[in-house]
Amino acid sequence: MSVQLEAIALCGGYGEIQILKQVSVALKTGQVTAFVGSNGAGKTTLMKLLAGLLPASQGQILLGGRSVSALAPPARLALGLSLVPEGRMVFPDLTVADTLRIGAYLPQARSGWKDRAEHMYELFPRLKERRNSLAGFLSGGEQQMLALARGLMSNPSVLLLDEPTLGLAPTIVDELFEILARIRDTGVTIGLVEQNIHAALNLSDYAYVMEDGKVALSGPSDELLDSPAVRAAYMGVEEEIPVQESGVRL
Repeated sequence: MSVQLEAIALCGGYGEIQILKQVSVALKTGQVTAFVGSNGAGKTTLMKLLAGLLPASQGQILLGGRSVSALAPPARLALGLSLVPEGRMVFPDLTVADTLRIGAYLPQARSGWKDRAEHMYELFPRLKERRNSLAGFLSGGEQQMLALARGLMSNPSVLLLDEPTLGLAPTIVDELFEILARIRDTGVTIGLVEQNIHAALNLSDYAYVMEDGKVALSGPSDELLDSPAVRAAYMGVEEEIPVQESGVRL
């Protein structure tokens, strides 16, 4: 299976403060890749560097095999890389329908945008019910659904999601993960930063565990989910940790 998005020895952060330290990750086409770890591990910084919101001090970012390291965020979006940032960031004075239309502002996304908007209403029935409501009056869960739908309106090949369930009720979290599974089934490559490690590993195909700006562990998600080291460190499950675990890269 081909790699859709790749970072090679990526370094970067905020000014002189370097957060990421030689991070190399690969998102395979049509799969969900999860990035998990404790707060401050560098997950959000990685998403911002991949999307071009922060500059990389070292390393390369490849999208479909092409270097996009020097491209600004709009140029990366035009090539199919869409980021749904933490905190939703919807425009409160725009309706749901107008927000979806703005999501298709790129020239290549304008064709067929009405059909794509209808597909968003199928994915997110609540948005169809609230299509004429202002985004600022939506619930937190509805705003997150709107942010996801807006990100999909650009017709991306890669969708990066930064903490999409943060602050949401458990029932809404379950609903969002079901929707993410449906999005994956359409062939969109997904990079997912998620605080709910158990849910993220259940949904994803491959995962990276980040610590202190580095990749501490990586492997198939089902193997990481069963890893005593991961369960003890990130899920609060105390188990005897074997000396060696097959399939998980240390």
